[in-house]
Amino acid sequence: MKNNLEKPDIDLVYLWVDGSDPVWLAKKNAFIGNSQENTAINCKGRYANNNELKYSLRSVEKYVPWIHKIFIVTDEQTPDWIDTANPKIKIVDIREILPESALPCYNSCVIEHRLYKIDGLSERFLYANDDMFINKPVLPDAFFAEDGFPVIRLHWKPFRRLRWSFYRERIRRKPLLPYSRQIVNASELVKKRYGIYYNGMPHHNIDAYLKSDCQKIVEKIFKNEIEAGFANHMRSYNDIQRIIYLYVALAEKRGHLRYVSRKESLCVNIFSERDYQKLKKYNPTLFCLNDGERVDDNHRIELKAWLDNYFPEKSSFEK
Repeated sequence: MKNNLEKPDIDLVYLWVDGSDPVWLAKKNAFIGNSQENTAINCKGRYANNNELKYSLRSVEKYVPWIHKIFIVTDEQTPDWIDTANPKIKIVDIREILPESALPCYNSCVIEHRLYKIDGLSERFLYANDDMFINKPVLPDAFFAEDGFPVIRLHWKPFRRLRWSFYRERIRRKPLLPYSRQIVNASELVKKRYGIYYNGMPHHNIDAYLKSDCQKIVEKIFKNEIEAGFANHMRSYNDIQRIIYLYVALAEKRGHLRYVSRKESLCVNIFSERDYQKLKKYNPTLFCLNDGERVDDNHRIELKAWLDNYFPEKSSFEK
């Protein structure tokens, strides 16, 4: 599979939600019947809007101007600051890509399994949450090798299966956290099909995919397992994490594995001053500013000021 990466046709897809929107919030709360939930699986941080998308797009325009088109997947929402007249931007409502059985949907795992359904999406694409950023100039070969297959970034965790599935669950009899369980679900499916258990963890930053591979996994290889999860309207323990696409690519030798260091990919918890110092120290190529159940509104206020200082130049994607 040879591709010319001199002039790439590589799109970028975001998931975005404004959890402070009263219309959206009322709709969500009416469905779940609990507006105060603060668990790891469905806390405020999963839906909070700190305008990260605005600054992520600033980083994209500054450091990867070669991106072809940017799709922003939302739930009947549009950022009020975004210039929808910009030809590189397209807002995609989840109803355009999800089956009726999955609606309403407040589960990013389900939405991620249908990204390949986006009308006009290029064969090669990048996927990001709105809290993921590019920190320095990179070329297309940072995400796709010369043969056209994606560069697959993982964290090196050689004993994950032993530590999680054996020691924690069987010896200590302590359930995994939801995010961990969703990764294990993906790992076990790949092990059953291909005979390989991948211990590498998601680096929780921008990843590269082939649309045709995603379609094959959802519609053929793991069709029954993934479609069963469409009934999970909220995040659930039996969700299958999107790492499954990367594990399958590795198993089929359609991807290039790279274990990341902190200089390449770093996740910053926005409640941690120590993590902000790590960002300054390592100056990584990619970084994520992670919200969550340990974050309060004061942390979010500080984040907004930090972002405005870190990415001060307005992009062409803004009004």
